[in-house]
Amino acid sequence: MKSEQKLGLKELVAIGVGGMIGGGIFSVLGMAVEISGNAAPIAFAIGSLIALSAGYSYVKLALAFHNDGASFTYLEKAFPNNLNIAGIAGWTVIVGYVGTLSLYAYTFGAYGADLLGDQNTPIVRMFLTISALLFFMVINLWGVKASGEIEDIVVYVKILILALFGGIGLTTAHKQNFTPFLEHGTSSVFMAGALIFVAYEGFQLITNGVCETKDPNKNIPKGIYISIIITSLLYIILSIVAVGNLSLDQIISAKEYALAAAAQPILGNTGRVLVGVAALLATSSAINGTVFGASRMMAEMATESKMPKAFSLRSRTKVPWIAIIILSAFAIAFSVLNGLEAIAAFSSLTFLLVSIAVSIANIKLLKTTKSNLWLILLGILLMLATVVTLLVYLFEHNTHTLILIGVIYFIVILIELLFSKRNIFRKKKLKN
Repeated sequence: MKSEQKLGLKELVAIGVGGMIGGGIFSVLGMAVEISGNAAPIAFAIGSLIALSAGYSYVKLALAFHNDGASFTYLEKAFPNNLNIAGIAGWTVIVGYVGTLSLYAYTFGAYGADLLGDQNTPIVRMFLTISALLFFMVINLWGVKASGEIEDIVVYVKILILALFGGIGLTTAHKQNFTPFLEHGTSSVFMAGALIFVAYEGFQLITNGVCETKDPNKNIPKGIYISIIITSLLYIILSIVAVGNLSLDQIISAKEYALAAAAQPILGNTGRVLVGVAALLATSSAINGTVFGASRMMAEMATESKMPKAFSLRSRTKVPWIAIIILSAFAIAFSVLNGLEAIAAFSSLTFLLVSIAVSIANIKLLKTTKSNLWLILLGILLMLATVVTLLVYLFEHNTHTLILIGVIYFIVILIELLFSKRNIFRKKKLKN
């Protein structure tokens, strides 16, 4: 590939920010305010610290292993195959992508219903959610791929809209709305930060482009850290704007489309529509990109006998069509059967656990990655504390979701173990 065709820093930042703001603030703002009240901006700041700590190991591993850059590859390099750690992590990542697809589609449906004036009609939200997933399933089956330039434009227009809205909103925010600041207690900001971590999932997409990146040793670290910082600043500013311009009750009642509701008192109905359109663009781009990336990961794992071989089958247009259909079908089922909080909790917990596993892999490969052990350990401790906080929150407030998540993980691990044992038995038969 010629140098001029490779990804530069601008493209990498677009990939990272586009991945994070795909659902991000649009979907979790209402939940953050419901849990932590006026201190919601602190919850987003905590989420950004967790993302930065996780990003360190992704940076080091991506630079050490230019051949791929996915979590599955890092774990496969770090641990012997007979431990099934890479396989279990790979399956878990795919299930996590099902969760994020559901989150993006659910958010698309909520903001779409708000634009249509049917905020309180679940059937409209559900119809739009399913339609979005089916539409992008067809797009991906067809093999249409948006050019990098178009993707860049969409992402930077989205950033511009949110930045302008945030800048104007700060001038109209009321200081009294932030008092009392910690009325839900100090622990609430940590609980909210844990639940909304999914809003920062997406920076990992940058590591998938390491082979196509110009000067990766310089641009990969910059791309990941800059995209997390830009996203964090936007999230914190927008949460300040929301709390400063609406009462907590107003934000909570508009939970699923809170950012659009926050735009109305600032810019009138035009602002509400503008933010709604930005949300539709963001979630559409994220659904399309996630289906594309996750289906390719499924195909790659199938090629390496870590998933059913059928997932690697490709159509005439070279797309892994069975993987795309299966992924979309599970995302539809998950988004229809679960609420926003359950989807966000599952996705956040999944990517926290995967990030911890990647950090442990970084320790195992320390001589190769030349990472700072203390920075890795600090990140692992922070993420472990976040996982415990999230589990405590679910145990106290949503036991049903906690049980559901446990059942999903058990099924995923069981299926992976049975599948890997099946391959072992096959090898034994071939030897005999």
